[in-house]
Amino acid sequence: MHEALRAGRDVKRIVLAEGIHLSGVLADIVTLARKQGVSVQRLERRAIDRIAKTDRHQGVVAEVSEFDYATVDEILDAARGRGEDPFILILDTLQDPQNLGTLIRTAEAVGVHGVIVPRHHAVGVTPAVAKASAGAVSHLLIAQVANLARTIEELEGRGVWVVGIDVTGERAYDEVDLNMPLALVVGAEGKGIGRLVKEKCDLLVKIPMRGHVASLNAAAAGSIVLYNAWRQRGREKRRSS
Repeated sequence: MHEALRAGRDVKRIVLAEGIHLSGVLADIVTLARKQGVSVQRLERRAIDRIAKTDRHQGVVAEVSEFDYATVDEILDAARGRGEDPFILILDTLQDPQNLGTLIRTAEAVGVHGVIVPRHHAVGVTPAVAKASAGAVSHLLIAQVANLARTIEELEGRGVWVVGIDVTGERAYDEVDLNMPLALVVGAEGKGIGRLVKEKCDLLVKIPMRGHVASLNAAAAGSIVLYNAWRQRGREKRRSS
């Protein structure tokens, strides 16, 4: 909510529980809302429960417009505008809002230019995803596409290398040079990257495992490789400066 207001997203109104004390972040939210002309109302907590469809809202709820998805072209333009090689995260049919939110949060933290998700058979940007992302959805371009495999082909045709994280990967993630126009693909929980999407990847990398667990969940695996790619890209910038 705080990040949505800071990013200038279309917040319709802020609803506060009667009797809640305005301090800290909550006071900042109300101040930002009033500066932007957003309505601030107080209601009984039971009324807020109905609006939020949960009683886990800490006494404050924001009503926002439906999420405004970007296009793939806008993501590529964002990279160009920053004078950088594209750095994109592609998520193949994730179902868990927590995983999606966590990956969006990591992607924003490491400077990814945009995230691409499929329109069908996957979770989109919901209030639960926004909360799990700690507000990162308000600062990152997210595109929703009808056909992920076709989108990958189009990216490759525009000079972007597509690297998937998969247990069948030929090389370990930290043995590959990721300092290039890059789209990193993270697969769905349990089943990983789908066959058609996997076939479209230029390269598959794996995360070596030492313990008894065979693999990491989508959010953990994606975050590890995202940070490695960011480290490589950052190192190259320092060398050239």
